[in-house]
Amino acid sequence: MPYTPSGFFCDRLIRERERRDGEGSLNKPLRFNGQDYNTLRQEFLQRKTLFEDETFPATVESLGFKELGHKSNKVKNIAWKRPKEICENPQFIVGGASRTDICQGDLGDCWLLAAIACLTLNEKLLYRVVPPDQSFSEGYGGIFHFQFWRYGDWVDVIIDDRIPTFNNQLVFTKSAERNEFWSALLEKAYAKLHGSYEALKGGNTTEAMEDFTGGVTEFYEMKEAPKELYKIMKKALERGSLMGCSIDSLVPARFETRTVTGLVKGHAYSVTAVEECRPSQHKESKVRLVRLRNPWGQVEWNGPWSDNSKEWATLSKAEKEKLQHQSAEDGEFWMSFEDFKKNYTKIEICNLTPDALEDDKIHKWTVSVNEGRWVRGCSAGGCRNYPDTFWTNPQYRLRLLEEDDDPEDNEVACTFVVALMQKNRRKERKMGANLFTIGFAIYEVPKEMHGNKQHMQKDFFLFNSSKARCKSYINLREVTQRFRLSPGEYVIVPSTYEPHQEGEFILRVFSEKKNTSEEIENRIEADHPVPAPASAGEESEEDQQFRTIFQEIGGEVSTERRREAFSQDMEITANELRNVLNRVITKHKDLKTEGFSLESCRSMIALMDMDGTGRLNLQEFRHLWNKIKQWQGIFKHYNTDQSGINSYEMRNAVNDAGFRLNNQLYDIITMRYANESMNIDFDSFISCLVRLEAMFRAFQAFDKDGDGTIRLSVLEWLQLTMYA
Repeated sequence: MPYTPSGFFCDRLIRERERRDGEGSLNKPLRFNGQDYNTLRQEFLQRKTLFEDETFPATVESLGFKELGHKSNKVKNIAWKRPKEICENPQFIVGGASRTDICQGDLGDCWLLAAIACLTLNEKLLYRVVPPDQSFSEGYGGIFHFQFWRYGDWVDVIIDDRIPTFNNQLVFTKSAERNEFWSALLEKAYAKLHGSYEALKGGNTTEAMEDFTGGVTEFYEMKEAPKELYKIMKKALERGSLMGCSIDSLVPARFETRTVTGLVKGHAYSVTAVEECRPSQHKESKVRLVRLRNPWGQVEWNGPWSDNSKEWATLSKAEKEKLQHQSAEDGEFWMSFEDFKKNYTKIEICNLTPDALEDDKIHKWTVSVNEGRWVRGCSAGGCRNYPDTFWTNPQYRLRLLEEDDDPEDNEVACTFVVALMQKNRRKERKMGANLFTIGFAIYEVPKEMHGNKQHMQKDFFLFNSSKARCKSYINLREVTQRFRLSPGEYVIVPSTYEPHQEGEFILRVFSEKKNTSEEIENRIEADHPVPAPASAGEESEEDQQFRTIFQEIGGEVSTERRREAFSQDMEITANELRNVLNRVITKHKDLKTEGFSLESCRSMIALMDMDGTGRLNLQEFRHLWNKIKQWQGIFKHYNTDQSGINSYEMRNAVNDAGFRLNNQLYDIITMRYANESMNIDFDSFISCLVRLEAMFRAFQAFDKDGDGTIRLSVLEWLQLTMYA
């Protein structure tokens, strides 16, 4: 179910607090679904029963929603079994976890399995994702856990060991060893993270690579690959990067089909080694080789340097041992680098970040991580093709502080990688969600605006072209690109291609030298001082004039109440205020409004009611009336087509009214006050500003030392929020 506005923002505040407490780090991962592994394991060991995970039960719902859903014939004969029911002497890991432990089953998740195979090449990374102190003997309670990087946080995912089987064989991922289960259980935990096994069907290897490491992936198209690609691949594996590749399939009907050379189109492979050898007939030169693995655990390349090819006879025994050459139908094979470039169309390299390992000796990256959200009608502005809304997208200020150590062509520049990732789309597939088409543009900030943290306005983008941008907007989970720009300040604008598309994202900036990136957040403040209480004494001429106006527009107040109000305390109730205001605004045909509601008028009284009577006296009403007249002028300025203020313009209208807010608050205002057409009518506009002023005033009253923070008891909190 989608978040309600309050639910979403409460959840976001909780997540931010957890991060401040160290939650979500390598050493303190978040507990997925609130489940704690050690607590649950001890509980079921003491009970002497096996753990059954109610949050991911052994039912059709955990299998899928369409092809693996209730109406599918595929699921009728599937039985969920524990490893001890499948074979004798089940083991978590047999003889160390290796890439031969991963063989694809009846689920289209070769992308995931290719990434797992890459993971086994780095033992430290592997045991970060697959905690090794788990078994089916000592301390066995039917419970296992795995850890994944998920949108900026590490999470610990708990599962029971009931696995889908058919005729006592595993349906999905399996090991070449029948009694080894770590890879099948890892797949189950990843399926739980995304809601079902079916949610894992179809994907990109980079997605899983990043979820195993927290790294960032770069793509290379072979036809556009740099000359130093071999060197890049070699260096990447040496520094612990994960690497995958694939052959594009242009004809969908031939997707995942074997070619005459033994390679499979539309299929994900792992790159497991890059080496050089010197055959006897090439004494002066070396041959560059690449080792790959097919997640099927079979079906291999049959060309030069394949398992049984004649080329191996030209190598010495020592060379063969160095390359770990084996003639086995295990899905792994060697091929020359030249054949690799000719046959494969795309390669993906997932570079590790500092949070992927406990130390960063392998590869040092500086990384800035920013969370964001596109909100329809407020901050979902679409790409540059939509100039009226593009500027409302979230904006991130990037400061490049140090140039590269080894500049190209003596050019002073900074190399960095920008990665824009959309969140939760795979998990929401069962509700019809697809990946958005996303991208980003980078603009240089003029020197006179350096240090200015204000959101860039529409005119800036109308009169300035982008300094750099992603190659294309594309419907991948993440769009990544490397850039070289001069030191300075820039603005990164991430967006969907079309406006009005709502979703969450994270924006990461990586560099090997120092950089900083942060969301452009206006300082939250209001121009309005706390009004002084009404002074007693003789009325001025202006006061007398206002009293006359007050009496004239108060014609709807009952005779008895008017006599009481104007002869004694001059106070009116919310209902009387509503009658007064609605009588006035009906004379203004250019105001888009259905009239003020009783609830809106109660909020106005709460704002101006300085003596706590629940009514407004003359002085309080006069202050309110002046504000409404001021806000009416702002509304008319932006109400260009008489349909109300467009929600994208609301941030400007709020700013003109004297309030400086950040993007999260503008999002809330849009969700709270805009109608289905993303317009805000006059009474909603006034209600919004009344609420803003009331809350600012209340905060100032509690913030005695002016440090921008307050402490409230539950009683004070409820009194404040219930009356406002």
